[in-house]
Amino acid sequence: MRRIVLLMVFVVFTTGMNAQRVLTPLEKSGFTKLTTHQEMMDFIRELEEGHAKFEVKTIANTVQGREIPVLEFSSSVFGQDTSKLMVLLFAQQHGNEPSGKEGALMLVSKLASGEHGWLLDYLDIAIIPMMNPDGNEVDRRRNGNGADLNRSHLVMDQPETIGLHKYFNENLFHVSMDVHEYSPFSSDWMDIGFRKNSDVTAGRLTNINTPQSFRDISDSKYLPFLKEFIQIAGYTYSEYTPGGPPEAEYIRHSTYDINDGRQSIGSLGTLSFIQEGMNGKDSISNIERRAKSQMTGMQAYLTWMSDNAQKIKPMVEAERENIRNGYPEKVAIQMEHRSDGRVLDMPVLSLKSGKDTVITVKNYRPVVASIFDVKKPVGYLVPVERKDLIEWTERHGMITTKYNPSPTHKIEEYTITAIDSIDFEGDIVINPSYTVSEMSSGNLKGAYLFIPTKQLAGNVIVQALEPKSTIGLATYKKFEDLVKKGEKYPVLRLLY
Repeated sequence: MRRIVLLMVFVVFTTGMNAQRVLTPLEKSGFTKLTTHQEMMDFIRELEEGHAKFEVKTIANTVQGREIPVLEFSSSVFGQDTSKLMVLLFAQQHGNEPSGKEGALMLVSKLASGEHGWLLDYLDIAIIPMMNPDGNEVDRRRNGNGADLNRSHLVMDQPETIGLHKYFNENLFHVSMDVHEYSPFSSDWMDIGFRKNSDVTAGRLTNINTPQSFRDISDSKYLPFLKEFIQIAGYTYSEYTPGGPPEAEYIRHSTYDINDGRQSIGSLGTLSFIQEGMNGKDSISNIERRAKSQMTGMQAYLTWMSDNAQKIKPMVEAERENIRNGYPEKVAIQMEHRSDGRVLDMPVLSLKSGKDTVITVKNYRPVVASIFDVKKPVGYLVPVERKDLIEWTERHGMITTKYNPSPTHKIEEYTITAIDSIDFEGDIVINPSYTVSEMSSGNLKGAYLFIPTKQLAGNVIVQALEPKSTIGLATYKKFEDLVKKGEKYPVLRLLY
């Protein structure tokens, strides 16, 4: 009963009560002008003057010197009440996807006015409305360095993603959501007479090294709740399904890579989601519906989290303890999308009739399966002269120590014998072959840094440092010299 009441309450709040809160810059413009970074900062200051329900912090400064603010909402002191579920929401990693930012600012205004104050009985909420201010200013996907922020969470060499992860590590949020937009105007789809037409799409964790319990509760509870919430509010919904067009290409449920905002944070034992609204023919077209539908999805997220906080918090904490204790013992470093025999009834817009319809997708691959596992070592040894790798561990906030050799230690060393290639979700990446030799610590030359795998980032460490990982560091240009045919791989495995 409480769930249905909350749905009705939020639908009312979505469509009314604007007079009781500060309007966002987009609303003040009559939904004719997107919010600039300066307008956002002025709006936040206006909220601060009239409300004391939140604090503002800066998580980073962009390449071009713009602040990235986070707004922290709490009924007490943010992060201090251990009974609360810690909730993170961040938007607009891509500068030309503005509806998430605009929806987040509308949500911020409501929270600051006290409209949804009961949420703070259960949640401490952090909202980052604009992750990419430099891209926002010029309506461009990438940041001031020309980098795609949502592809840099593993290498993490951009100030925006470094700041986000530092902020996450300081607070260890139990749940997170990364808000984007998808373009429905692909020529490949339109050539076959259809296009995607859902106001809101959402996806859960797909990397199979993340806890199965997270994927189960997402599929059975959260996504059905979100669908109902969105539809009651008068918008359309479908599960996030990139790929296609059918049957030329397969349809899947997003990537299993760990270089994006959802999967990277989810790999740290966080119940994590992605939400994507529908972009327009340009960034401003239909922005009112786009922003409001995105906000509705965010409201659904907060509603479900508050309603299930007492179940989610212990589940997340237990799974994190498992990771810190070395679970799972084997880590998948090469994966693929597979069919399980099901077909997908996919909602689309028929360009011929101009009406919503449903197509049946046979080439549907909803399952991610491992094709190559490695047994997790005690840790990895990195030569101290590899400053790039050491700085990488520091940016991630990983636990590391100076390696102290012991005669009881057993170490594995890889020698790269060949470098082939392998398909990774339509891209071609390296697939090296190697021989393995065992050695004792007495055979080591030089000093090493020890990176234990019994830590929250343990599964990230394995996927990043194994040379055969299709999503590892060696697949990035910055670290491509790690893998060279005929040479020893510089990172060693400490078995015990």
